[in-house]
Amino acid sequence: MPSVKEPLLKLAKQGTLSDYVTVVAWSPDGTIAASSAAGEVMLLHSEETTLLQSANGNSVDCLAFSKDGQFLAAGGQDGGVNIWQLNAGELIASLKNAPTWVDQMAWSPSSNLLAFSLGRFVQVWDADQREIAATLDFAESSVLNINWHPNGQGLTVGGYQGVKIWNPQDWDDDPYMMSIDSASLAIAWSPDGKYLASGNLDRTITVLEWNNPHPWIMRGFPGKIRHLAWSQALTKTGAPLLASASAECIVVWEKHPDVSRAWEGRVIERHTEVVQAITFQPNTFLLASASEDGCVCLWHRAKSIAQNLSGAPDGFSCLAWHPQGHQLAAGGNNGEILIWSPSQRGQGFGRR
Repeated sequence: MPSVKEPLLKLAKQGTLSDYVTVVAWSPDGTIAASSAAGEVMLLHSEETTLLQSANGNSVDCLAFSKDGQFLAAGGQDGGVNIWQLNAGELIASLKNAPTWVDQMAWSPSSNLLAFSLGRFVQVWDADQREIAATLDFAESSVLNINWHPNGQGLTVGGYQGVKIWNPQDWDDDPYMMSIDSASLAIAWSPDGKYLASGNLDRTITVLEWNNPHPWIMRGFPGKIRHLAWSQALTKTGAPLLASASAECIVVWEKHPDVSRAWEGRVIERHTEVVQAITFQPNTFLLASASEDGCVCLWHRAKSIAQNLSGAPDGFSCLAWHPQGHQLAAGGNNGEILIWSPSQRGQGFGRR
C-alpha cells in the first residue's frame, strides 16, 4: 500500500466562486461544472472557464449533466430549472416553478429525460421533445431524493415512509413501493442495478436486493444517514461495497459470504466534523470523503488512509470523481474549486 509520504494525487487546477460551492459535476468528456450558494454556474475546461450563470442571490442546489454531456441542468432556491445545450452554447429552457425550491434532480442514464423535485411532486422533462413528459405525485411528503436505476428503467424517489420506483414506459402505472418506518433521505443503486440502498432519518440503512422482498436493515449510527456510495468494483462475494456517512462517521459495508449473516460493517475514522460527501473511484475500492473539517481523505480499499488533501480551510462541501477516475474535484465552503490529478509517484493509484 502507498504510504502517506507518497501522495497519490497532486493539485492540478483550481478556481473560485463567490460563495459556498453547492455541487461539482463532471461531463463524460471531462469538463467540470460547479455551482454556488450565490447562484453561479461555471464550466471549467482544460484551459479556460465559462460563466454560464452569474450570481443572483439565489442558491443553485442541484446541477447535472445528461448521459452524453450534451445538456447541463441547474435548479435551486428560486424554483427555476435552467437547461443549457452545451454543443450549441445556449440556454434552451428555463422552467419557472416559484415559490417551490428545486433541490433534487437527476438525468436518466439511458435517455435525455431529466427528473427534478417540486415539493411533493417530481416532474420529468424530455430534452428531445423540449416538454414536460410526466408529473408524479409522491403524496406522502416532499421529495427528498431522486435517482434512476442504472439501466434507466426505474425512476426512484425517496421521501417520508419510503422509496417509490416509477416505470418510464408507463408513468400512469402505480409505482413500486419500498416501505420505511421514517423517511428516506438518500437513495443509491449499486452500479450493477442489483441493490438499492436507502439512508434514513431514523439512523438506519435499508438495503433491498432486487427481486428479493425482504430488505436488510443496518442500525447503530450516530445520526441520520445523509450520504451513500457504492463501489463499481466487486468483492469476492460478487457484491459491491457500500459506504455510508452519518455526522463525522463513515461505515463501509461488505456482503458476507454466509447468506445468514448478510452485510458486515466497519467504521473508518479520521474526520472530526460532518462528512459532506463520499464517493468511490470508478472501478476500484479507493474511497474519497470530504468533510467540514477541511480534509478530503483517500481511503485505500475503503479501509485505511492513503492520503489527506487540503485546500478549503473552512471546510469542503462536495466531491466528484472524473468518469474515468483519473481526477478528483472538490468544492469548498468559501467558493474553492480544486482538481487533483495523479502525482508522478501516484501513477496507477486506482489499483483495486
